Amino acid sequence: MTRQRIMIVDDHEVVRLGLRSLLDRHPDFEVVAEASNGKDALEKMSSYQPTVVVLDIRMPGMNGVETCQKLIEQYPDTKVIMLTSYAEDDLLFAAIRAGAVGYVLKQIGSDDLVRAIETVGRGEALLDPSLTQKVFEQVRAAQRKEEASAFSDLTNQEMQVLHLVSEGHTNREIAEALYLGEGTVRNYVSNILGKLGVSNRAEAAAYAVQHNLKDYLGS
Repeated sequence: MTRQRIMIVDDHEVVRLGLRSLLDRHPDFEVVAEASNGKDALEKMSSYQPTVVVLDIRMPGMNGVETCQKLIEQYPDTKVIMLTSYAEDDLLFAAIRAGAVGYVLKQIGSDDLVRAIETVGRGEALLDPSLTQKVFEQVRAAQRKEEASAFSDLTNQEMQVLHLVSEGHTNREIAEALYLGEGTVRNYVSNILGKLGVSNRAEAAAYAVQHNLKDYLGS
């Protein structure tokens, strides 16, 4: 494993001392710098060139998220592990958006923190196991929102028609199923193609399947 040069950023001296004592015992780690706030951390980056920054997310002045964002902008190869006392959703996703590749709780054991640094040092991302479910829930919610917006321009009737199109039904079959005239169905299909920005029934069917239309019927 490549030797990791680590900078610890936390406004509590006791925390910094504890982390340094722990990490300095690892043969592949070297704590090259400490900083008590974001401004101090950014000023020390060029002088010490750490490969991994262990960064407290809650600090006075420039908080950890802001510090992470500025740090990654200036030193994109540096790996940032966010360290926090609380599993807060808003901070978790803000940290990920800012470029952090690790997000761990301060309550984790010393061996877990060592493994976290080893993991990000290998170029992998890491999330505290207690937070993984939150990320998946957020991703699924975002996915469902995106899927729902895919059909936002369609009326309920148009969605029913599109569903039957996606199942391979002809206009006549759709008309019989929905008690509509065949000409009315043709108009619906034409409107659907225009609203979805597709050129034919096959593309419309693929669009419906891709965005899980069946989950939104009757909603």
